[in-house]
Amino acid sequence: MSYRKRRFWLSLSDAGIISLAVWLACLVRFDFSFTSISEYQPMYLMIGHVLFVVTGMHFAQLYRPVFRYVSVRELVSIILATSFSVLALYLVLKMTYLLGWSIRFPTSLFLMTLAFVLLGMTGSRFVWKWWYEEREKRTQDRRRTLIIGAGSAGVLVAREMKTSPLSELRPVAFIDDEPSKQNLRVYGLPVVGNRADIARVVQRLSISDIVIAMPSASRQTIKEIFDICKTTRASVKILPHVADIISGKITMNMIRDVALEDLLGREPVQVNLEEITGYLRQQVVLVTGAGGSIGSELCRQIARFGPRKLLLLGNEENGIFEMSLELSRLFPEQETVSLIADIRDRQRIASIMHEYRPAVVFHAAAHKHVPLMENNPCEALKNNILGTKNVAECALETSVSHFILISTDKAVNPTSVMGATKRIAELLIQGYNHFGLTRFAAVRFGNVLGSRGSVVPVFLNQIRAGGPITITHPDMERFFMTIPEAAQLVIQAGALAQGGEIFILDMGKPVKIVDMALDLIRLAGLEPGKDIPVVFTGIRSGEKLYEEILTEEEGLSSTCHNRIFIGKPLDFSWNELLAGIARLEQIADKGATMEDKQSIIEILQGIVPGYQSTSYVKEESTPVPYQVAIG
Repeated sequence: MSYRKRRFWLSLSDAGIISLAVWLACLVRFDFSFTSISEYQPMYLMIGHVLFVVTGMHFAQLYRPVFRYVSVRELVSIILATSFSVLALYLVLKMTYLLGWSIRFPTSLFLMTLAFVLLGMTGSRFVWKWWYEEREKRTQDRRRTLIIGAGSAGVLVAREMKTSPLSELRPVAFIDDEPSKQNLRVYGLPVVGNRADIARVVQRLSISDIVIAMPSASRQTIKEIFDICKTTRASVKILPHVADIISGKITMNMIRDVALEDLLGREPVQVNLEEITGYLRQQVVLVTGAGGSIGSELCRQIARFGPRKLLLLGNEENGIFEMSLELSRLFPEQETVSLIADIRDRQRIASIMHEYRPAVVFHAAAHKHVPLMENNPCEALKNNILGTKNVAECALETSVSHFILISTDKAVNPTSVMGATKRIAELLIQGYNHFGLTRFAAVRFGNVLGSRGSVVPVFLNQIRAGGPITITHPDMERFFMTIPEAAQLVIQAGALAQGGEIFILDMGKPVKIVDMALDLIRLAGLEPGKDIPVVFTGIRSGEKLYEEILTEEEGLSSTCHNRIFIGKPLDFSWNELLAGIARLEQIADKGATMEDKQSIIEILQGIVPGYQSTSYVKEESTPVPYQVAIG
């Protein structure tokens, strides 16, 4: 507040205190007799005291000090200034009485008034000082916070930080890209620059926390701002997207840490609800691998569309049990059936399909861990190839309407047993589409954030343990998408399926694994290379530096959905495929020696021409620490 405004309001406050003091003095002096009081014209007495005392305070410059810094020195000055002002008024009125211009006022009335004025004026200042110091005590431990976005959401965040007793953050300033807001004060806080000034402002104002309060901003904008914020030492938090703020009211518990999903730079998936509802509503839907990351999310998304019955199939009882409990809580009206079964058991799968007669099957059950499958190739064959074959053939027998296989980008020019087996699963699906009425299709996409066994949970566990984070190669990169958007696009692709397609999801730009690791370290409030070391260990068997989403021969054709494409199907011999699978089944049934493993690779290479195994090309490597440059 400016000096002029402060002086005005303080004068007004003191005038009120003085007026009240005069009335109290009159009441006490005349024993609360209003008749006696009225004889002394208290209104004029009050006006006189206000004029003399306030003028005296101004003359002594006692409206300059800020209340929160008031001390004994200011207290003595107030006593002297007030006493001299009241004495001056007393002498003036005494003179007018001697001249016969006014009545005689009792001296005791002035002394009482002076006492009440001093009590009120000094007391009000020390009460203000006490209140401010108590408020400072409550906020001094709060972390200094920079709010990015000086719009309505930013103002609400600042207000919530200031008023909420739960807040550990203290707003200090705003950053906003709008030129018209620069150098203004918004909700009492200065707008100190735009996004280019973030690093400088953080250092200058000793900022410990940054809150991105831009709920309607695109994910690309959020990523760009975070990339600037991560060059500082400040912890970064974010306000949810506007669509997630259902109540329209912002509270402190809505402000969350920045998640890796916020940094993908892609907008949320938009699905065609009418198309999806058309093939799922009031249908019996089967999800294999329903206890896994993708399978469980498929169940959550499918339940929204009101299937008549949702079958949860998996061989991991805890995952199926937990998924069943979650669905009963989220969708109490939805009928679900939990089925513990192994897709390699054809008789069990056939029994389930004939009993429940599903109209739609989402086949998500698979072994997906690349290094594990390199060491256990027979299990990859049994699950990814023979298991898929069992479920697909049972779907044909029971005239399933839609069969959607969940595939992977590792099936493209595979270098691992897992990738090769998933490619064969794709070929099976394309082949079975020529038999019966079932529409078979596969959906191919890359890594999903947060799935069990994926890189993100591994990195998070390494960070919690204090490091080091281990990365196979500095140039390793992968396609990523969130589990919910992958599941939504899979369901949407099912609605588009006419039969025989390999749908390819738009994964955006590939992400370097080392960049992801560094972001995770910073999101944890730690410094890469200092708090958490990063070490390169060398590429593992079956891994590639980068993944491809399709082969050069496949090409792409668009669909009516801007995030879903179709790969051109390649010609292959169905009989040769089945013959190769039969040979693999023979080896898998008897167990695999090292010689058998080599035979498996040769057979896989015969079926999948692009398969180049790296299992027997072991690259000797020594862990190398990564030097991180902090901007």
